[in-house]
Amino acid sequence: MTLLSTRGLSKSFSGLRAVHEVDFDLPEGEVRALIGPNGAGKTTFVGMLCGRIEPSAGSVSFDGHDVTALPAHRRIRAGMAYTFQITSIFGRLTCHENVALAVRRRNGPLSDVTHALDRVGLADRAEQLAGDLSYGHQRLLEIAMGLAQKPRLLILDEPTQGLSDTEIDAFCALIRELKAETTILLIEHNMAVVMQTADRITVLNFGEILAEGDPDQIRADRTVQAAYLGTEDA
Repeated sequence: MTLLSTRGLSKSFSGLRAVHEVDFDLPEGEVRALIGPNGAGKTTFVGMLCGRIEPSAGSVSFDGHDVTALPAHRRIRAGMAYTFQITSIFGRLTCHENVALAVRRRNGPLSDVTHALDRVGLADRAEQLAGDLSYGHQRLLEIAMGLAQKPRLLILDEPTQGLSDTEIDAFCALIRELKAETTILLIEHNMAVVMQTADRITVLNFGEILAEGDPDQIRADRTVQAAYLGTEDA
């Protein structure tokens, strides 16, 4: 079953084409990675999926329903959760309180707070102020907030940025574990993470889909190598 799809999704800013007529399908239960060079349109595309950016043209469907006109909070209620490229936490609240807000949003039990923090390795920091965490731990806290919502679709934008090698290994293990529970869209520059965790990969370039396939297909694709994998600029 296709959980998320777009048709002809486009966005221009003052005449500058950021995303152009993207047709995209994400089946339920899949881990999909979205990659591409800087300026490829990834953040704009995800913003339209989440409802934070209004498309210039095209449509977004989620769970068989057209959600193109729905605001972000309505999409969250429908089962989407996402983390931002720049962390979005409440710095003056504890880690426990941050996750509790996400749990209360869906009227879930507070026991889910401890479970979510434990899954990302922050159970021992539950009473620490979120603003005092390292940047990497703030990223993990935001993932815990997303998990606490028990979403049908979890969108993670640059989740490993600021994480140590050990934390990245734990993150990859978590993604493999979560695959049985939720569909994941992963926007990630760390290609080792992408190749380890993704079932399929979509490559954006100049606002259009350049290629799609499994990790082996994308690794061997010469157009992708030329546009992205063969450069250091991610």
